[in-house]
Amino acid sequence: MLASKAVGHLSRTLRKCTLSQNKGILKRFQSGQPAVHVNTPETRVTKLANGLRVASEDSGISTCTVGLWIDAGSRYEHNNNNGTAHFLEHMAFKGTQNRSQLDLEMEVENMGAHLNAYTSREQTVYYAKAFSKDLPRAVEILADIIQNSTLGEAEIERERGVILREMEEIEQNQQEVVFDYLHATAYQGTPLGLTILGPSENIKRINREDLLTYIKTHYNPSRMVLAAAGGVDHDKLVDLAKQFFGTTVSQDQSHVTAGFAPCTYTGSDIRHRNDNMPYVHVAMAVEGVGWQHPDTMVLMIANQIIGTWDRSSVNGSHFPNPLVRRMANEGLCVSFQSFNTLYMDTGLWGIYYVTDNDHLGDCTLRVQDEWIRLCTNLTEFEVSRAKNTLLTNMALMLDGTTPICEDIGRQMLCYGRRIPWPEIAQRIKQVQVSDVKRVMGKYVWDSCPAVASIGPTESMPDYANIRAKMYKVFH
Repeated sequence: MLASKAVGHLSRTLRKCTLSQNKGILKRFQSGQPAVHVNTPETRVTKLANGLRVASEDSGISTCTVGLWIDAGSRYEHNNNNGTAHFLEHMAFKGTQNRSQLDLEMEVENMGAHLNAYTSREQTVYYAKAFSKDLPRAVEILADIIQNSTLGEAEIERERGVILREMEEIEQNQQEVVFDYLHATAYQGTPLGLTILGPSENIKRINREDLLTYIKTHYNPSRMVLAAAGGVDHDKLVDLAKQFFGTTVSQDQSHVTAGFAPCTYTGSDIRHRNDNMPYVHVAMAVEGVGWQHPDTMVLMIANQIIGTWDRSSVNGSHFPNPLVRRMANEGLCVSFQSFNTLYMDTGLWGIYYVTDNDHLGDCTLRVQDEWIRLCTNLTEFEVSRAKNTLLTNMALMLDGTTPICEDIGRQMLCYGRRIPWPEIAQRIKQVQVSDVKRVMGKYVWDSCPAVASIGPTESMPDYANIRAKMYKVFH
Protein backbone atom coordinates (compact mmCIF):
# COMPACT_ATOMS: atom_id res chain seq x y z
CA MET A 1 0.00 0.00 0.00
CA LEU A 2 1.35 3.36 -1.02
CA ALA A 3 -0.07 6.32 0.82
CA SER A 4 0.72 9.89 1.69
CA LYS A 5 -0.80 11.92 4.50
CA ALA A 6 -0.32 15.19 6.30
CA VAL A 7 -0.08 14.94 10.04
CA GLY A 8 -2.88 16.61 12.04
CA HIS A 9 -2.05 19.38 14.43
CA LEU A 10 -3.22 17.80 17.63
CA SER A 11 -0.23 16.18 19.29
CA ARG A 12 -0.76 12.47 19.70
CA THR A 13 2.62 11.74 21.19
CA LEU A 14 3.25 11.77 24.90
CA ARG A 15 6.89 11.89 25.88
CA LYS A 16 9.45 13.29 28.24
CA CYS A 17 9.02 14.15 31.83
CA THR A 18 11.16 15.78 34.44
CA LEU A 19 10.49 16.69 38.01
CA SER A 20 11.71 19.82 39.70
CA GLN A 21 11.60 17.99 43.01
CA ASN A 22 14.02 15.30 41.88
CA LYS A 23 17.07 17.29 40.79
CA GLY A 24 19.26 14.24 40.40
CA ILE A 25 16.95 12.65 37.88
CA LEU A 26 16.37 16.02 36.23
CA LYS A 27 20.09 16.59 35.79
CA ARG A 28 20.60 13.16 34.19
CA PHE A 29 17.60 13.68 31.97
CA GLN A 30 18.66 17.09 30.67
CA SER A 31 22.18 15.88 30.07
CA GLY A 32 20.90 12.96 28.01
CA GLN A 33 21.88 10.30 30.56
CA PRO A 34 19.27 7.64 31.36
CA ALA A 35 17.81 7.32 34.83
CA VAL A 36 17.69 4.04 36.72
CA HIS A 37 14.96 1.76 35.35
CA VAL A 38 13.92 -1.87 35.19
CA ASN A 39 14.68 -4.27 32.34
CA THR A 40 13.00 -3.43 29.00
CA PRO A 41 13.81 -4.21 25.36
CA GLU A 42 16.93 -2.22 24.65
CA THR A 43 16.95 0.56 22.09
CA ARG A 44 20.36 0.34 20.50
CA VAL A 45 21.83 3.38 18.79
CA THR A 46 24.77 3.63 16.39
CA LYS A 47 26.04 6.76 14.66
CA LEU A 48 27.64 6.44 11.24
CA ALA A 49 30.64 8.46 10.12
CA ASN A 50 28.44 10.76 8.03
CA GLY A 51 26.21 11.61 11.01
CA LEU A 52 23.28 9.29 10.28
CA ARG A 53 21.93 7.71 13.46
CA VAL A 54 20.63 4.15 13.44
CA ALA A 55 18.29 3.20 16.30
CA SER A 56 16.31 0.00 16.78
CA GLU A 57 14.43 -2.15 19.25
CA ASP A 58 14.39 -5.92 18.66
CA SER A 59 11.31 -7.75 19.91
CA GLY A 60 12.03 -10.90 17.91
CA ILE A 61 8.68 -11.04 16.09
CA SER A 62 8.14 -11.86 12.42
CA THR A 63 7.30 -8.32 11.27
CA CYS A 64 9.07 -5.01 11.49
CA THR A 65 8.71 -1.32 10.74
CA VAL A 66 11.68 0.66 9.45
CA GLY A 67 11.79 4.28 8.42
CA LEU A 68 13.68 7.52 8.01
CA TRP A 69 12.88 10.37 10.38
CA ILE A 70 14.16 13.63 8.94
CA ASP A 71 14.53 16.89 10.82
CA ALA A 72 12.76 18.83 8.06
CA GLY A 73 9.23 20.18 7.76
CA SER A 74 7.23 23.31 7.09
CA ARG A 75 9.06 25.11 9.91
CA TYR A 76 12.15 25.22 7.70
CA GLU A 77 10.28 27.03 4.94
CA HIS A 78 9.44 30.67 4.29
CA ASN A 79 6.54 32.45 2.61
CA ASN A 80 7.83 31.88 -0.92
CA ASN A 81 8.52 28.14 -0.68
CA ASN A 82 5.93 27.12 1.95
CA GLY A 83 4.51 23.74 0.94
CA THR A 84 7.73 22.35 -0.56
CA ALA A 85 8.34 19.74 2.17
CA HIS A 86 4.84 18.31 1.76
CA PHE A 87 5.08 18.46 -2.05
CA LEU A 88 8.36 16.54 -1.90
CA GLU A 89 6.76 13.87 0.28
CA HIS A 90 4.12 13.38 -2.42
CA MET A 91 6.84 12.88 -5.03
CA ALA A 92 8.68 10.18 -3.09
CA PHE A 93 6.71 7.25 -4.47
CA LYS A 94 6.46 8.44 -8.07
CA GLY A 95 9.50 6.64 -9.43
CA THR A 96 13.28 6.57 -9.02
CA GLN A 97 16.28 6.16 -11.29
CA ASN A 98 16.10 2.42 -10.58
CA ARG A 99 12.32 1.83 -10.41
CA SER A 100 9.35 3.24 -12.23
CA GLN A 101 6.27 4.07 -10.15
CA LEU A 102 4.66 0.82 -11.34
CA ASP A 103 7.78 -1.20 -10.51
CA LEU A 104 7.88 0.33 -7.03
CA GLU A 105 4.22 -0.38 -6.38
CA MET A 106 4.46 -3.96 -7.65
CA GLU A 107 7.58 -4.70 -5.61
CA VAL A 108 6.03 -3.39 -2.40
CA GLU A 109 2.75 -5.23 -3.04
CA ASN A 110 4.52 -8.49 -3.85
CA MET A 111 6.41 -8.25 -0.56
CA GLY A 112 3.12 -7.80 1.26
CA ALA A 113 4.57 -4.61 2.67
CA HIS A 114 3.17 -1.14 3.32
CA LEU A 115 5.00 2.05 2.39
CA ASN A 116 3.91 5.38 3.83
CA ALA A 117 5.01 8.95 4.49
CA TYR A 118 3.87 12.08 6.28
CA THR A 119 4.96 15.66 6.87
CA SER A 120 4.59 17.74 10.03
CA ARG A 121 5.78 21.21 10.94
CA GLU A 122 9.16 19.94 12.12
CA GLN A 123 9.62 16.47 10.60
CA THR A 124 9.24 14.48 7.40
CA VAL A 125 8.93 10.70 7.70
CA TYR A 126 9.17 7.82 5.22
CA TYR A 127 8.62 4.31 6.55
CA ALA A 128 7.83 0.75 5.55
CA LYS A 129 6.15 -2.11 7.40
CA ALA A 130 7.18 -5.57 6.20
CA PHE A 131 8.14 -9.07 7.23
CA SER A 132 11.38 -9.13 9.18
CA LYS A 133 13.02 -11.29 6.51
CA ASP A 134 12.39 -8.47 4.01
CA LEU A 135 14.14 -5.80 6.09
CA PRO A 136 17.09 -5.50 3.63
CA ARG A 137 14.73 -4.88 0.71
CA ALA A 138 12.70 -2.38 2.73
CA VAL A 139 15.82 -0.39 3.66
CA GLU A 140 17.05 -0.47 0.06
CA ILE A 141 13.68 0.80 -1.21
CA LEU A 142 13.67 3.64 1.34
CA ALA A 143 17.21 4.58 0.33
CA ASP A 144 16.22 4.54 -3.33
CA ILE A 145 13.20 6.82 -2.96
CA ILE A 146 15.09 9.26 -0.72
CA GLN A 147 18.28 9.46 -2.79
CA ASN A 148 17.22 8.66 -6.35
CA SER A 149 13.72 10.04 -6.94
CA THR A 150 13.48 11.23 -10.56
CA LEU A 151 11.11 14.11 -9.76
CA GLY A 152 9.82 13.98 -13.31
CA GLU A 153 8.02 17.01 -14.72
CA ALA A 154 4.92 14.99 -15.65
CA GLU A 155 4.69 13.53 -12.16
CA ILE A 156 5.16 16.98 -10.60
CA GLU A 157 2.26 18.35 -12.61
CA ARG A 158 0.08 15.39 -11.68
CA GLU A 159 0.84 15.72 -7.98
CA ARG A 160 0.25 19.45 -8.15
CA GLY A 161 -3.39 18.69 -8.93
CA VAL A 162 -3.55 16.01 -6.22
CA ILE A 163 -2.28 18.44 -3.55
CA LEU A 164 -4.69 21.16 -4.63
CA ARG A 165 -7.59 18.70 -4.26
CA GLU A 166 -6.21 17.65 -0.88
CA MET A 167 -6.24 21.30 0.18
CA GLU A 168 -9.89 21.59 -0.83
CA GLU A 169 -10.73 18.54 1.31
CA ILE A 170 -8.86 19.92 4.33
CA GLU A 171 -10.71 23.21 3.99
CA GLN A 172 -13.89 21.26 4.72
CA ASN A 173 -12.39 19.94 7.96
CA GLN A 174 -13.13 22.66 10.51
CA GLN A 175 -10.76 21.24 13.09
CA GLU A 176 -7.82 21.32 10.67
CA VAL A 177 -8.71 24.86 9.60
CA VAL A 178 -9.07 26.24 13.12
CA PHE A 179 -5.70 24.79 14.16
CA ASP A 180 -4.04 26.35 11.14
CA TYR A 181 -5.63 29.65 12.19
CA LEU A 182 -4.39 29.10 15.75
CA HIS A 183 -0.81 28.67 14.57
CA ALA A 184 -1.12 31.64 12.23
CA THR A 185 -2.17 33.96 15.06
CA ALA A 186 0.00 32.44 17.81
CA TYR A 187 3.19 32.51 15.72
CA GLN A 188 2.57 35.54 13.52
CA GLY A 189 5.26 36.24 10.97
CA THR A 190 7.25 33.10 11.81
CA PRO A 191 7.58 29.72 10.03
CA LEU A 192 5.44 27.97 12.67
CA GLY A 193 2.58 30.20 11.56
CA LEU A 194 2.71 28.67 8.08
CA THR A 195 0.50 25.74 7.07
CA ILE A 196 2.02 22.36 6.22
CA LEU A 197 0.44 22.18 2.78
CA GLY A 198 1.26 25.78 1.90
CA PRO A 199 -0.92 28.31 0.05
CA SER A 200 -2.41 27.35 -3.33
CA GLU A 201 -0.38 30.00 -5.16
CA ASN A 202 2.84 28.31 -3.97
CA ILE A 203 1.63 24.85 -4.96
CA LYS A 204 0.87 26.12 -8.45
CA ARG A 205 4.43 27.39 -8.97
CA ILE A 206 6.68 24.93 -7.10
CA ASN A 207 9.00 23.31 -9.63
CA ARG A 208 11.65 20.61 -9.83
CA GLU A 209 14.44 23.02 -8.94
CA ASP A 210 12.62 24.01 -5.73
CA LEU A 211 12.34 20.35 -4.72
CA LEU A 212 16.01 19.64 -5.46
CA THR A 213 17.06 22.71 -3.49
CA TYR A 214 15.02 21.58 -0.48
CA ILE A 215 16.58 18.11 -0.62
CA LYS A 216 20.10 19.49 -0.88
CA THR A 217 19.51 21.90 1.99
CA HIS A 218 17.67 19.70 4.47
CA TYR A 219 17.98 15.99 3.61
CA ASN A 220 21.30 15.72 5.38
CA PRO A 221 22.47 12.49 7.07
CA SER A 222 23.23 14.32 10.31
CA ARG A 223 19.55 15.35 10.43
CA MET A 224 18.24 11.83 9.79
CA VAL A 225 17.47 8.82 11.94
CA LEU A 226 17.03 5.33 10.51
CA ALA A 227 14.69 3.78 13.07
CA ALA A 228 13.32 0.24 13.24
CA ALA A 229 11.20 -1.89 15.58
CA GLY A 230 10.00 -5.49 15.59
CA GLY A 231 12.11 -8.42 14.45
CA VAL A 232 15.24 -6.37 13.81
CA ASP A 233 18.88 -7.30 14.34
CA HIS A 234 20.59 -4.02 15.11
CA ASP A 235 24.01 -5.00 13.77
CA LYS A 236 22.48 -6.08 10.46
CA LEU A 237 20.51 -2.82 10.32
CA VAL A 238 23.73 -0.85 10.83
CA ASP A 239 25.36 -2.81 8.00
CA LEU A 240 22.39 -2.00 5.76
CA ALA A 241 22.60 1.66 6.73
CA LYS A 242 26.30 1.74 5.84
CA GLN A 243 25.60 0.01 2.54
CA PHE A 244 22.72 2.19 1.39
CA PHE A 245 23.21 5.47 3.28
CA GLY A 246 26.85 5.46 4.37
CA THR A 247 28.18 6.92 1.12
CA THR A 248 26.07 10.06 1.53
CA VAL A 249 28.44 12.78 2.63
CA SER A 250 27.36 15.11 5.41
CA GLN A 251 27.14 18.68 4.20
CA ASP A 252 28.37 21.80 5.92
CA GLN A 253 25.81 22.59 8.63
CA SER A 254 26.26 26.36 8.81
CA HIS A 255 23.48 27.11 6.33
CA VAL A 256 21.22 24.40 7.73
CA THR A 257 21.16 25.59 11.32
CA ALA A 258 20.43 29.08 10.07
CA GLY A 259 17.10 27.75 8.77
CA PHE A 260 15.88 27.00 12.28
CA ALA A 261 14.83 30.32 13.74
CA PRO A 262 13.13 30.78 17.12
CA CYS A 263 9.42 31.40 16.62
CA THR A 264 8.00 34.14 18.81
CA TYR A 265 4.60 33.52 20.39
CA THR A 266 1.99 36.30 20.26
CA GLY A 267 -1.16 36.33 22.38
CA SER A 268 -3.83 37.32 19.88
CA ASP A 269 -7.19 36.54 18.32
CA ILE A 270 -8.38 35.54 14.84
CA ARG A 271 -12.03 35.05 13.85
CA HIS A 272 -13.59 33.83 10.63
CA ARG A 273 -17.29 34.52 10.86
CA ASN A 274 -19.52 32.25 8.80
CA ASP A 275 -23.16 32.33 9.86
CA ASN A 276 -23.98 29.49 7.46
CA MET A 277 -22.16 27.02 9.70
CA PRO A 278 -24.28 25.33 12.41
CA TYR A 279 -21.55 25.40 15.07
CA VAL A 280 -18.61 27.50 16.18
CA HIS A 281 -15.21 25.81 16.28
CA VAL A 282 -12.77 27.38 18.73
CA ALA A 283 -9.15 26.65 19.61
CA MET A 284 -7.75 28.56 22.57
CA ALA A 285 -4.22 28.11 23.86
CA VAL A 286 -1.40 29.60 25.88
CA GLU A 287 2.25 29.23 25.04
CA GLY A 288 3.55 25.97 26.45
CA VAL A 289 7.03 24.50 26.23
CA GLY A 290 9.16 22.46 23.87
CA TRP A 291 9.98 18.76 23.95
CA GLN A 292 13.09 19.14 26.10
CA HIS A 293 11.68 21.49 28.73
CA PRO A 294 11.40 20.21 32.34
CA ASP A 295 7.72 21.23 32.54
CA THR A 296 6.59 19.17 29.54
CA MET A 297 5.28 16.18 31.46
CA VAL A 298 3.49 18.28 34.08
CA LEU A 299 1.64 20.11 31.30
CA MET A 300 0.70 16.72 29.85
CA ILE A 301 -0.83 15.75 33.19
CA ALA A 302 -2.71 19.06 33.36
CA ASN A 303 -3.89 18.30 29.83
CA GLN A 304 -5.34 15.00 31.07
CA ILE A 305 -7.15 16.75 33.92
CA ILE A 306 -9.00 18.96 31.41
CA GLY A 307 -9.69 15.87 29.34
CA THR A 308 -11.94 15.18 26.37
CA TRP A 309 -15.71 14.92 26.09
CA ASP A 310 -18.43 14.53 23.48
CA ARG A 311 -22.13 14.86 24.19
CA SER A 312 -22.74 11.42 22.66
CA SER A 313 -20.53 9.95 25.41
CA VAL A 314 -22.02 8.09 28.34
CA ASN A 315 -19.85 10.25 30.61
CA GLY A 316 -21.80 13.25 31.78
CA SER A 317 -23.33 14.78 34.86
CA HIS A 318 -21.83 12.20 37.26
CA PHE A 319 -18.35 12.03 35.74
CA PRO A 320 -15.44 12.96 38.08
CA ASN A 321 -14.11 15.56 35.64
CA PRO A 322 -15.51 18.98 36.72
CA LEU A 323 -15.48 20.47 33.22
CA VAL A 324 -17.30 17.44 31.79
CA ARG A 325 -19.97 17.71 34.49
CA ARG A 326 -20.47 21.40 33.86
CA MET A 327 -20.65 21.09 30.08
CA ALA A 328 -23.04 18.15 30.32
CA ASN A 329 -25.32 19.66 32.97
CA GLU A 330 -25.53 23.06 31.31
CA GLY A 331 -25.53 21.81 27.70
CA LEU A 332 -22.82 24.29 26.79
CA CYS A 333 -21.00 22.49 24.00
CA VAL A 334 -21.08 19.64 21.51
CA SER A 335 -17.57 18.47 22.38
CA PHE A 336 -14.22 19.60 23.71
CA GLN A 337 -10.69 18.23 23.52
CA SER A 338 -7.63 19.42 25.39
CA PHE A 339 -4.28 19.38 23.60
CA ASN A 340 -0.59 19.94 24.18
CA THR A 341 1.21 20.51 20.89
CA LEU A 342 4.99 20.37 21.24
CA TYR A 343 7.80 21.74 19.10
CA MET A 344 11.52 21.90 19.72
CA ASP A 345 11.51 25.26 21.49
CA THR A 346 7.87 26.14 22.10
CA GLY A 347 4.39 24.66 22.29
CA LEU A 348 0.68 25.33 22.50
CA TRP A 349 -1.28 24.11 25.54
CA GLY A 350 -5.00 24.56 25.21
CA ILE A 351 -8.45 23.30 24.30
CA TYR A 352 -10.52 22.85 21.16
CA TYR A 353 -14.27 23.03 21.56
CA VAL A 354 -17.38 23.02 19.38
CA THR A 355 -20.53 24.86 20.44
CA ASP A 356 -23.31 27.04 19.03
CA ASN A 357 -23.63 30.81 18.97
CA ASP A 358 -26.13 30.85 21.86
CA HIS A 359 -23.74 29.11 24.25
CA LEU A 360 -20.43 30.41 22.88
CA GLY A 361 -19.84 33.06 25.54
CA ASP A 362 -20.73 30.83 28.51
CA CYS A 363 -18.74 27.92 27.12
CA THR A 364 -15.63 30.07 26.71
CA LEU A 365 -16.04 31.40 30.26
CA ARG A 366 -16.41 27.89 31.73
CA VAL A 367 -13.23 26.76 29.99
CA GLN A 368 -11.31 29.69 31.42
CA ASP A 369 -12.80 29.09 34.87
CA GLU A 370 -11.46 25.54 34.74
CA TRP A 371 -8.02 26.73 33.67
CA ILE A 372 -7.87 29.13 36.61
CA ARG A 373 -9.12 26.44 38.98
CA LEU A 374 -6.16 24.27 38.01
CA CYS A 375 -3.89 27.10 39.11
CA THR A 376 -5.45 27.39 42.55
CA ASN A 377 -7.72 24.55 43.61
CA LEU A 378 -6.56 21.10 42.54
CA THR A 379 -7.15 17.88 44.47
CA GLU A 380 -4.91 14.89 44.97
CA PHE A 381 -7.58 12.67 43.42
CA GLU A 382 -7.64 14.67 40.16
CA VAL A 383 -3.88 14.53 39.73
CA SER A 384 -3.75 10.83 40.57
CA ARG A 385 -6.52 10.04 38.07
CA ALA A 386 -4.80 12.11 35.38
CA LYS A 387 -1.49 10.33 35.94
CA ASN A 388 -3.16 6.93 35.63
CA THR A 389 -4.96 8.00 32.47
CA LEU A 390 -1.75 9.33 30.97
CA LEU A 391 0.12 6.12 31.78
CA THR A 392 -2.62 4.03 30.20
CA ASN A 393 -2.82 6.15 27.06
CA MET A 394 0.94 6.12 26.59
CA ALA A 395 1.15 2.36 27.03
CA LEU A 396 -1.66 1.78 24.53
CA MET A 397 0.03 4.07 22.02
CA LEU A 398 3.10 1.80 21.96
CA ASP A 399 1.14 -1.26 20.85
CA GLY A 400 2.71 -2.47 17.59
CA THR A 401 5.93 -2.11 15.61
CA THR A 402 4.87 1.06 13.78
CA PRO A 403 4.06 3.21 16.85
CA ILE A 404 7.22 1.95 18.57
CA CYS A 405 9.28 2.80 15.49
CA GLU A 406 7.67 6.25 15.37
CA ASP A 407 8.45 6.69 19.06
CA ILE A 408 12.10 5.82 18.46
CA GLY A 409 12.51 8.08 15.44
CA ARG A 410 10.80 11.08 16.98
CA GLN A 411 12.58 10.83 20.31
CA MET A 412 15.97 10.47 18.63
CA LEU A 413 15.34 13.74 16.77
CA CYS A 414 13.90 15.53 19.80
CA TYR A 415 16.16 14.27 22.59
CA GLY A 416 19.07 12.48 20.96
CA ARG A 417 18.08 9.27 22.77
CA ARG A 418 15.14 6.96 23.30
CA ILE A 419 13.63 7.44 26.73
CA PRO A 420 12.69 4.03 28.21
CA TRP A 421 9.09 3.47 29.23
CA PRO A 422 9.93 2.77 32.93
CA GLU A 423 11.78 6.09 33.11
CA ILE A 424 8.78 7.96 31.70
CA ALA A 425 6.41 6.12 34.05
CA GLN A 426 8.63 6.95 37.01
CA ARG A 427 8.53 10.65 36.22
CA ILE A 428 4.76 10.65 35.78
CA LYS A 429 4.22 8.93 39.11
CA GLN A 430 6.39 11.43 40.97
CA VAL A 431 4.43 14.52 39.85
CA GLN A 432 2.59 16.11 42.78
CA VAL A 433 -0.36 18.49 43.07
CA SER A 434 2.04 21.31 43.89
CA ASP A 435 3.91 20.68 40.61
CA VAL A 436 0.74 21.02 38.55
CA LYS A 437 -0.33 24.20 40.38
CA ARG A 438 3.12 25.70 39.92
CA VAL A 439 3.27 24.94 36.21
CA MET A 440 -0.28 26.10 35.55
CA GLY A 441 0.43 29.30 37.44
CA LYS A 442 3.53 29.81 35.33
CA TYR A 443 1.97 29.33 31.89
CA VAL A 444 -1.77 29.99 32.31
CA TRP A 445 -2.31 32.48 35.13
CA ASP A 446 -2.40 36.06 33.85
CA SER A 447 -1.19 35.01 30.40
CA CYS A 448 -2.17 36.24 26.93
CA PRO A 449 -3.93 33.41 25.11
CA ALA A 450 -4.07 32.80 21.38
CA VAL A 451 -7.63 32.28 20.16
CA ALA A 452 -8.91 31.09 16.76
CA SER A 453 -12.56 30.61 15.85
CA ILE A 454 -14.63 29.86 12.75
CA GLY A 455 -18.39 29.73 12.32
CA PRO A 456 -21.19 31.94 13.71
CA THR A 457 -18.85 33.81 16.04
CA GLU A 458 -21.15 36.74 16.87
CA SER A 459 -21.26 35.86 20.59
CA MET A 460 -17.53 35.24 20.93
CA PRO A 461 -16.29 37.47 23.78
CA ASP A 462 -13.97 40.33 22.85
CA TYR A 463 -10.30 39.47 23.20
CA ALA A 464 -9.95 42.04 26.00
CA ASN A 465 -12.60 40.17 28.00
CA ILE A 466 -10.96 36.82 27.33
CA ARG A 467 -7.62 38.22 28.45
CA ALA A 468 -9.18 39.65 31.61
CA LYS A 469 -10.50 36.21 32.59
CA MET A 470 -7.00 34.70 32.68
CA TYR A 471 -6.75 35.41 36.40
CA LYS A 472 -9.12 35.61 39.32
CA VAL A 473 -9.48 38.57 41.66
CA PHE A 474 -9.87 37.41 45.26
CA HIS A 475 -11.81 39.64 47.67
